[in-house]
Amino acid sequence: MIQIVIFLLVLLIYLFTVGGNLTILLLFCLDPQLHTPMYFFLCNLSILDISCSTNNLNNVLISFISGDNRVSVLGCIVQIFIFLSLTCDELLILTAMSYDRYVAICNPLRYNEVMNNKVCSLLACVCWVIGFLNILPCLLEISSFTCYTSLEVNHFFCDIMPIIKLTCNDTTILELYIFLEGVLFATFTPFILTFISYAFIISTILRIRSSVGRRKAFYTCSSHLTVVSLLYGTLSYQYFRPISSVRLESNKLYAMFNTAAVPILNPLIYSLKNKDMIAAMKRRLCCFKTSVKEKKNKKQTN
Repeated sequence: MIQIVIFLLVLLIYLFTVGGNLTILLLFCLDPQLHTPMYFFLCNLSILDISCSTNNLNNVLISFISGDNRVSVLGCIVQIFIFLSLTCDELLILTAMSYDRYVAICNPLRYNEVMNNKVCSLLACVCWVIGFLNILPCLLEISSFTCYTSLEVNHFFCDIMPIIKLTCNDTTILELYIFLEGVLFATFTPFILTFISYAFIISTILRIRSSVGRRKAFYTCSSHLTVVSLLYGTLSYQYFRPISSVRLESNKLYAMFNTAAVPILNPLIYSLKNKDMIAAMKRRLCCFKTSVKEKKNKKQTN
């Protein structure tokens, strides 16, 4: 009975994640008024969330249905690579979104010139490429492991921390790489760039004389700031600690929140707190109702 409840819960989380993020992608494609840099990056974020949830939760759902929770070594390594790459991509995309908000608030007159389609596409491509290339050395090191103390991974998906805990190979190089490249470059650098962007944004907002203007400016950043806080908060607890002090049981809870709850919260935060998204939904619903009425009228006249 408990397994059925867990399966249904995971299935609902996955369906809500995919459905919510697909709604954002669909609205962006259908509504020309959403064709702005902010929503372009938000679409990239939605693709990342769908991919990450599929990568991490798919095996859980399949194992519940088939009863087979085995995974090959190659499959486990691939899952680690995809998860870490997508996480790195998400941090970089959020950094690009913070730069977009910086230009929109601090330099609004040149916004369309600075954040043109070419610049946005280039930023997104750089984020995706760096995210995947950054994890390759880590992948090669893990693939060289030949000895494990157990064949049972204490996690609901293949993550790097449980694998390091399981292997009897020397992990000094891998731990050093995780700290230098993973923490300092892939995480700390995007955090600092995001922090600098918001330092300028807050400084500009505080200089706005009108209270209405200040609220409007803060409102445009609130959704992005909420998502950034949630993601960095969970990642800092999962990975910004010495390997020896990591407890896998508590780490699983944060991993579940990071890979299941955060992708659900993203579309909710950007939809419920964003007037443009709500207006786009209303416009699409109105268009749908109008088209249905027109079809009914044609049938009646025929």
